[in-house]
Amino acid sequence: MTLTSLLEGTRVRLVPLNAADTSTVARWQQDASYLRLLDANAAYPKSESQVGEWIREGQRGREHFLFGIRVLLSDDLIGFVELGDVLWTHRNSWLSIAIGEAQYRSRGYGSEAMDLVLDFAFRELNLHRIQLTVFSYNEAAIHMYEKLGFQREGVYREFLERDGQRYDMYLYAMLKREWEAGA
Repeated sequence: MTLTSLLEGTRVRLVPLNAADTSTVARWQQDASYLRLLDANAAYPKSESQVGEWIREGQRGREHFLFGIRVLLSDDLIGFVELGDVLWTHRNSWLSIAIGEAQYRSRGYGSEAMDLVLDFAFRELNLHRIQLTVFSYNEAAIHMYEKLGFQREGVYREFLERDGQRYDMYLYAMLKREWEAGA
């Protein structure tokens, strides 16, 4: 299996983000609904220079693997997925995913990208545990994570407040043996 086929599915492929992608990712930062799914911080857009720095940081070191999600047919950049803060001693990593282009959300592109990054994490990087957090109001993501085999391990009760209402944040994780059993 080549690295290309490892990072390429039937509809999407994972590619390095680069400087040319900065304006697209910065445009996603103008969408408050995107920002509220992505981060617990206030929905405040980042500038192109801030996005460019984030992309540069994602290209450095051995603790972060930042990929753009591109549609195979059009080569459109629709989102990103990141394995971050890898603890090599324990073979653990945090995982983040976002579909920035609204018309591609809830259409299976994120699930396929997750399959690819999990395959990369467990097969290529030989990681043991992948973990992530998700807000309780992000029902589409929760459904996807559970369908992929992630297990809910904890709840950060009333972690954030949006529009005057408190929401929990859930901790999910998947172990390599669970992925192997489901793969």
